[in-house]
Amino acid sequence: MNPSTKKWLLFSVTLVLIGGAAWALTALKANQHLGAPGLKTVAIPGQVNVQLALPETVLNFTSTNMPEPETVKNYLPKDTSYIGRRYFGTNGFWADGTVILMGADRTSIHRPDYCLPGQGWQIRDKAEVKLTIPGQPAYEMPVKKWIIHNTFTGADGQQQEVSGIYVFWFVTEGQTTGEFPVMLRSMLFNQLRHGVLQRWAYISYFTACQPGQEDATFAQLRQLIATSVPDFQLPPGDAK
Repeated sequence: MNPSTKKWLLFSVTLVLIGGAAWALTALKANQHLGAPGLKTVAIPGQVNVQLALPETVLNFTSTNMPEPETVKNYLPKDTSYIGRRYFGTNGFWADGTVILMGADRTSIHRPDYCLPGQGWQIRDKAEVKLTIPGQPAYEMPVKKWIIHNTFTGADGQQQEVSGIYVFWFVTEGQTTGEFPVMLRSMLFNQLRHGVLQRWAYISYFTACQPGQEDATFAQLRQLIATSVPDFQLPPGDAK
């Protein structure tokens, strides 16, 4: 086979592969349906977006609503659903809780590794912990706990060291995980095997504290999260 024939054959095979892949993706998208979220939601007529909820009061914590940030409004897909609340303890403790729920576009859910460094936070430690979620029955939920660090300029012009605790996980109908790659693999498997695009949510809680106070601060955050989860998230295995 002469060189020109080989080039033409390679070009033809490439076109067939590209065309076949495009056809497969189109067919897959046309035959798939959007799964149910693993959250308690209220439908909005005529929209993929849904109304989410975070509890206003949890134990002795009060809260205030957090407006939808510009990054959600301007950069995430329009079918993204969002809610955020800032919680306050009686001892000066505070924490931000947010829920981001994808629609038909999975790019609503992003890697946590990207957003924190972009805001100036350095990730110091990564760990997986299990939270005991009350219910009938209670269950253990794996989440990621990151210790992060930042430096700010105070009102007096002096540099101030600040620690942060960032806890997050991903949830869809009947499944939770703290691992972003696990979420992606599950999504791909269900698309290919069952024609279902799982509807994942990215849930996170963040608080800041003085260096050296991470353990005591996490104890309060842990209590806030574990107590609030049953108010907005369905237990694993519950079909909606």
